[in-house]
Amino acid sequence: MAEAHEWILIIDFGSQVTQLIARRIREAGVYSEIVPFQKAAEALQRENIKGIILSGGPASVTWEEAPRAPDAVFETGLPVLGICYGQQTMVAQLGGEVETSEHQEFGRAFLEVVKDCRLFEGVWKVGEKHQVWMSHGDRVVRLPAGFEVVGVSEGAPYAAIADEARRFYGVQFHPEVVHTPDGHKLLSNFALNICGCSGDWTMRSFREEAIEKIRAQVGDAKVICGLSGGVDSSVTAVLLHEAIGDQLQCVFVDTGLLRLGEPEEVVSLFRDHYNIPLIAVDASEEFLSKLEGVTDPEQKRKIIGATFIDVFEREAKKIGGAEFLAQGTLYPDVIESVSFTGGPSVTIKSHHNVGGLPERMNLKLVEPLRELFKDEVRALGRELGLPESFVGRHPFPGPGLAIRLPGGVTREKLEILRKADAIYLEEIRKAGLYDAIWQAFAVLLPVQSVGVMGDARTYEYVCALRAVTSVDGMTADWFHFDPDFLANVSTRIINEVRGINRVVYDITSKPPGTIEWE
Repeated sequence: MAEAHEWILIIDFGSQVTQLIARRIREAGVYSEIVPFQKAAEALQRENIKGIILSGGPASVTWEEAPRAPDAVFETGLPVLGICYGQQTMVAQLGGEVETSEHQEFGRAFLEVVKDCRLFEGVWKVGEKHQVWMSHGDRVVRLPAGFEVVGVSEGAPYAAIADEARRFYGVQFHPEVVHTPDGHKLLSNFALNICGCSGDWTMRSFREEAIEKIRAQVGDAKVICGLSGGVDSSVTAVLLHEAIGDQLQCVFVDTGLLRLGEPEEVVSLFRDHYNIPLIAVDASEEFLSKLEGVTDPEQKRKIIGATFIDVFEREAKKIGGAEFLAQGTLYPDVIESVSFTGGPSVTIKSHHNVGGLPERMNLKLVEPLRELFKDEVRALGRELGLPESFVGRHPFPGPGLAIRLPGGVTREKLEILRKADAIYLEEIRKAGLYDAIWQAFAVLLPVQSVGVMGDARTYEYVCALRAVTSVDGMTADWFHFDPDFLANVSTRIINEVRGINRVVYDITSKPPGTIEWE
């Protein structure tokens, strides 16, 4: 679908925030794709590329085996923007010099604009100082021919450089992160003004093109879709139904690990409102029996994943005749699958999900969302008319409430947790805070506390409440509730949920990839 649009190629050198570059470019209405540096030469052969961005990365340009951009990048005549490591490899490959610096910069810094350039046009002016986010141990010490300095910082005399004639730009800081407040404007300048993109990437155009693509791929065949009630599978199902109607058969598996009222909501919306063919399976007894006595969180995931596959495959065989399996694969999943870095992505993915369906099902895949980020999926859901209660709901992991029950999983503990979680989210909505929070949930801790309620001594569970803010889902900080709000929620939970006599609030921040708590 990219070839139908002008697009920006992002060459990835392994930065943990490379995905944010793509998202910022797309926010400007321009399609973008990320390709590992080893596959960049192949990607350069594709049509309609309007510009190239070189990402940051953990390597040092001074290493003998340091990753490089294909030389063809600088021979295409296209604009090029190098970010952090991307700036350094561009400088080194074009004849400049980079060295390991004794003055490192990590975190907030201030860049002084010393010369105008098209990258700064309409955003920054000469003589101004602006906050940026740095993360580097190497620095440029000599520029290639044609470049000049346009911005400096205390630790980087070449913090921003430009070769206007060739439309080559390099910045030592990270414009893609929120800690560089004007960074999105600089990336928009690059895509729209320097690369000359028209900004035709919208969810309306995606919807129309996706429907045509689905019809061309599927033809008259039957498609099975596993519907969880989450944003991704919900949008996938509605988009497919709009494209192929009753050729779609959805299967909803109630694992017994969902939030309060969620199974009923899913069935009501998709079967009654959208009239989508839906098989709803209550497999809660099967899941809970297999989880009995299991306390290790990774083992829980494996059991839930394997059981889900068994149930889904069983139902799919009953339907019969299907040739395609629809999955709500998103672009970050695609990026991880081709990442050259490996590293923590596998652990993080396991942390949130329970695995895909097996090849033995012998079904061809339909993945209509595989070019989209999560925020774009939400936008598409709104374009398709899905209610905000589904489109805007907080992320919910594949293993469900099982990972919010540290220790053993029992039906009794699940019911206690569901009620506490529902009260917490109800109060957040009543306070008008739901959309200000990226994710909020209750956790039933595997400890019991002695307390006195009325005239009786109690020995019951401790409930922990968590709420985090996040712009990108990569990092998170705790949400600062008013004490009166927490007092009200705690009182309601203790009064209305039997089995809990103490409520605590978690105020820890989380580094990249560790949004969930178990």
